Amino acid sequence: MKRKLSIALSVVFVAIVGALLLIGNKSDMLSSLTNSNKKDMATIYDFKPLNNRGEEVDMSQYKGKVLLIVNTASKCGFTPQYKGLQELYDKYKDQGLVVIGFPCDQFAHQEPGSDEEIAQFCELNFGVNFPLMKKIDVNGDKQDPLFAYLKAQTKGFLTDAIKWNFTKFLVSKDGEKIIRYAPTTKPEDIDAEIRHMLR
Repeated sequence: MKRKLSIALSVVFVAIVGALLLIGNKSDMLSSLTNSNKKDMATIYDFKPLNNRGEEVDMSQYKGKVLLIVNTASKCGFTPQYKGLQELYDKYKDQGLVVIGFPCDQFAHQEPGSDEEIAQFCELNFGVNFPLMKKIDVNGDKQDPLFAYLKAQTKGFLTDAIKWNFTKFLVSKDGEKIIRYAPTTKPEDIDAEIRHMLR
């Protein structure tokens, strides 16, 4: 009787020890995976989009800057917002604001020109001198990776897809906070949040 009880207790002890080891291993694995995922997660500073001359722009150069990233178009009802974007840039660039325009032709073919033509249009009509990038897609299989990232970090209305030209993303100095604004939000309506982020 004592022998059977001893064997039973031994089996229970081994089972408990085994379960504890298994839990410990799973916990270590989960911790390892979590830490690995944190290391592998992209930040806005990991991207290198092309400017309108086809040159790589390393986003890491903008660490410590507040970014206003906008998908733009030259033949859109919101095109006059270029003026407001330039005014924000002029007002705050010395304090650390960078406005970056990404022309896009995905919405009603409202940006049909070449990168050179787009730059000339913006300069002649709105005096734009903030950085303009190479024309890109912001949705679909060929979407620019930076915009895929921005959409993943923010919530759109109903879906995360960009709905129209002049969707805006305001990015804090450390890249941790990203606020998305609809095309109907005028540049001047973002002024207060820009000032807050520049502090």
